[in-house]
Amino acid sequence: MTFLIVDDSRTARNLLKNYVSEIKSEHTYRFVEAESAEAAFVALQTNRIDFVFLDWNLSSKMTGLDILKEIRTMEKYKTVPVFMITSEGDKTHVIEALKFGANDFIVKPIDPKIFSPKVFKLIFNLK
Repeated sequence: MTFLIVDDSRTARNLLKNYVSEIKSEHTYRFVEAESAEAAFVALQTNRIDFVFLDWNLSSKMTGLDILKEIRTMEKYKTVPVFMITSEGDKTHVIEALKFGANDFIVKPIDPKIFSPKVFKLIFNLK
């Protein structure tokens, strides 16, 4: 299973890799990292991505929400789980992300006790 992690912070990307790696499953995990919207689109075109972690606030011209909207127009990624991550705690951000196709959402700082069950459910497509 290949995860794309889009976040302009190397520390945040490493933290996500560690949290996901602790989730027990029969899957072998592979990680592709992108620190900008541009790098994310290159990764989406050159890899088979099964799951996307997407930070809302990026230092590039596009936000995570902009990337989400683009991902949902790409035929091969219409149903790939997209998990939004942000430091914005505003409910309007959550509603907007879900409206445009995010599968779930978490606010930084990430609590692994909340994060892991949410990701586990998406990995196994559980309701």
